[in-house]
Amino acid sequence: MSANTRLTIAAHALTWIGLHQRRGHEVATSGQIATSVNTNPVVIRRLLADLRKAGLADSRRGAGAGWMLSRGLTDITLLDVHEAVEPGPVFALHRSTPDPECVVGERIGPVMTAIYREIEATLRKELAHTTLEDVLRDILQAA
Repeated sequence: MSANTRLTIAAHALTWIGLHQRRGHEVATSGQIATSVNTNPVVIRRLLADLRKAGLADSRRGAGAGWMLSRGLTDITLLDVHEAVEPGPVFALHRSTPDPECVVGERIGPVMTAIYREIEATLRKELAHTTLEDVLRDILQAA
């Protein structure tokens, strides 16, 4: 099973748009963003649609069409981005009910639920402490 990259791609796209705007551009096209991410513009448009629904990005149609941030980079946390593109829990239990006659099958659900709850609380706390401004700062310092 491969790791999910939606949070990374969404953070990449929003951070790129923010930098693009700081450099004097009103909007960024999905093609420009896709070039930076090295993916198809359709992938970017789909992801940005989710970000727009969450109030993190906005789009303009017609002449001068493109994408812009709805809020500044300092006002968007990685938790905001995560919730926009990855609603629901990070981990899940079995799709089917394990054997209730088995000592492991009977107790695995409650035990793993408690562990996952703690992990998710820690994850959410850490993501809430990091803004896209922090991400851009670290990117520019590493350059």
